[in-house]
Amino acid sequence: MAINLRKGEKINIGLSKISVGLGWDPNEGTGHDFDLDASAFMVDTNRMIPAEEFFVFYGNDKSPDAALFHTGDDPTGGNSATGDDEIVKVDLSVVDERIQEILFVVTIHDAHIRRQNFGQVRSSYIRIVDDITGEEVAKYELDEDFSIETAIEFGRLYKRNGSWKFEASGRGYKEDLAFFLAKYYTGEIIK
Repeated sequence: MAINLRKGEKINIGLSKISVGLGWDPNEGTGHDFDLDASAFMVDTNRMIPAEEFFVFYGNDKSPDAALFHTGDDPTGGNSATGDDEIVKVDLSVVDERIQEILFVVTIHDAHIRRQNFGQVRSSYIRIVDDITGEEVAKYELDEDFSIETAIEFGRLYKRNGSWKFEASGRGYKEDLAFFLAKYYTGEIIK
């Protein structure tokens, strides 16, 4: 049975192959399509990605250690048969030893131009699925009103004493993807 998490709650994963599913439904009548983009930042003990390839998103779908695979961009959201709009496959058994955290962030593409924010999005969630059994292990549904935020750190996997855990973060930002790149990487992204 899946665990329903609240903001800030943490669980021990205890699995090696999982899917991190992210979902959302845009409110009706908001004008433009909502192009929400899921990204994963694989960070080291300094909370920085060691190389640009450890930033996994629609433009770089695979990490260099083959631990993460982004299954593709859903440019409209809310229409996936499985409920998950974007999925990142994770194999925790092969994560590069330098990586201590994997942060899952969702940003609204062109939010400022389209005047969109997460207050216009409903039913947002992140969930962990056991890839072997297909069963949902945990789910965190955002129940806060992010009326000015254009990006949310939904959750993070982190390593403590050799074990992987998950935290339901729910941190909102009035920022875009470039903000997170500057926060977690000092080099230039060329992809």
